[in-house]
Amino acid sequence: MAEALHAAEAADEHAPADNAEQAPDDEATRGPSVLSLQLATLRLTDPLQWLRLGWADFKRCPRIGLFYGLCFFIMGHALLALFQTAPEYLLALSAGFLLMGPFLCLGLYDASKAMQTHSHRPSLRASLQAWRPTRGTMAIFAGVLLILEMLWGRAALVVFAVSFNTMPDKANLLAMLLDPENIGFVITYCVVGGVFASLIFVTSVISIPMIMDRQVDAVSAGLTSIRACLQNPGVMLFWGALITGIIVIAMLPAFLGLLIAGPVIGHATWHAYRHIVPAA
Repeated sequence: MAEALHAAEAADEHAPADNAEQAPDDEATRGPSVLSLQLATLRLTDPLQWLRLGWADFKRCPRIGLFYGLCFFIMGHALLALFQTAPEYLLALSAGFLLMGPFLCLGLYDASKAMQTHSHRPSLRASLQAWRPTRGTMAIFAGVLLILEMLWGRAALVVFAVSFNTMPDKANLLAMLLDPENIGFVITYCVVGGVFASLIFVTSVISIPMIMDRQVDAVSAGLTSIRACLQNPGVMLFWGALITGIIVIAMLPAFLGLLIAGPVIGHATWHAYRHIVPAA
């Protein structure tokens, strides 16, 4: 009887140890949270390096880049057609570049990943199918950005309605915007547009390549993108200004510059993500 009690006590002593050993094993299997990733601290010159790497990727697979550049070119002319028919919606819907751009660049992220990691051969067919493994998460993230876009469009129309008695047409839109009496409208519109543009940029600057690469959920990707911007505000502001400046310049010669600028920025965004977020 004493021997049986002694054996039971010994078993009780070893049981907690076994459970303690099991818990770390389960935690190791799950791995660390995406939100605990150590993000890189950036230098002000890093965005220029991302552009150089993006240009190098474009030269390595020009046919893929030109295909997506053509898509950007068509989007530009769609905006021009919108200006011809409904100029009051132009400034609001031009934000669609911010909404569609990151998703349109998904194939470019896939091509850059293939060239960097040698996971597969970069091809147009593979780039067009890059969304499939994460289509559910991409749909959720696109829905969030679409809501922001709709709010931006509504806010833009409200600013127009408050500032003008009637919606301007294409003949006098530019004249009205340049009229010194309407400086209040221009400032208000820029502030409102800047707020929504900043929200979209901060939330999506590295989210979509992260979803494609790590197949994480939309919330984790969005929060990681926000963390990167909060950790490196000056550099990410410079990166956003570079993207905006390049796109505006590329649109001036009948949108032809988008054939090159669009894919280069897409490739560069992959390298920005890869620089900021450690490899999986």
